[in-house]
Amino acid sequence: MSVTHAVKQEQIDLIKDRFARATSAVLVDFRGLNVLKATELRNAFRKVGVDYKVVKNTLVAKAVKGTPLETEAFLKNLIGTTGIAWTYEDPSTAAKVIKDFRKDEAVAARFAIKCGVIENTVMDGARVESELATMPGKDEIRAMLLATLNAPAQSLVRQLAAAGQNLAYALDARARQLQDPEQEQK
Repeated sequence: MSVTHAVKQEQIDLIKDRFARATSAVLVDFRGLNVLKATELRNAFRKVGVDYKVVKNTLVAKAVKGTPLETEAFLKNLIGTTGIAWTYEDPSTAAKVIKDFRKDEAVAARFAIKCGVIENTVMDGARVESELATMPGKDEIRAMLLATLNAPAQSLVRQLAAAGQNLAYALDARARQLQDPEQEQK
């Protein structure tokens, strides 16, 4: 049964829309993954809000035609089996899931990262795993920013409290001295 032109155009439009909305995308070669592992990967993507779709290379090439992704660096990755994971919020989410999934050596041998796209910049598979997957996520960045903003205020409070605390220690030591006259003579 052949796929009609209308269905193909609908798939091209879907791919084009996902690339337009995505903050990042990772192309993978899933050849050799069994159904159980492929389902496990899809479930991991679903949990973190990543769209994953197995696509035909010719449809992806047509979808990126006339966009900044229509480059040799991107198009050369459209060979073999291709799955694309699109992330819409945190650019590193899909790459982190893939890196975690590839920790199993048996999976890593059969599941390869072709390339990644972030802000219309194409990065090779090695850079996706070493750079994109190790970037801090939105929540991590917010926590670091909050800690940075809180540090001066916490330091100020400690400095202001130190004088009163030192006075209290001195008064306590003097009170103990007065209570034990023998200690004063020592």
